[in-house]
Amino acid sequence: MVPDLSIPSKALLKEADRQLRAFGVRVTASRLDVLCVLLRAKRALTHQEIHDDIPALDRVTLYRTLDCLTEHGITHKISGDDRVFRYASQQHTPQAVSNHQHSHFKCTRCAQIFCLDESLSATQLPETLNTSLQAIMGAGYVCHELELTIKGWCKHCANLSE
Repeated sequence: MVPDLSIPSKALLKEADRQLRAFGVRVTASRLDVLCVLLRAKRALTHQEIHDDIPALDRVTLYRTLDCLTEHGITHKISGDDRVFRYASQQHTPQAVSNHQHSHFKCTRCAQIFCLDESLSATQLPETLNTSLQAIMGAGYVCHELELTIKGWCKHCANLSE
């Protein structure tokens, strides 16, 4: 029997519940459902993709839920070149939110956006960019927020060109 991927596993529900509580957010069915979809995803998802996974959830509730999760730092919102926002789970603790900075990879063929490993960008990348910024602009300029998107082809789209 093939498992129904639209139904979150107990472990996924438990993790979503844990994150909501850790961030001090009231646990509701819609927040659990949306967060489970984002935790399960391997890439950032559009509002429509999330809605397709949870069709019973009305669009206004979905927008409000995404706004709440983003406002509390549980998810982050990525602005795409196509003017469509995508959402991804942060998968970290509330203490890490204030320093959260990382990069994304966007496939220019299929428009999927993937979060890159945070280990480099959380510490080294902002320091390197601040040093470069001051070398170019002069002393006194300080980077306080970092958004970096690398564009190319995902492995699926790259294989299409072979």
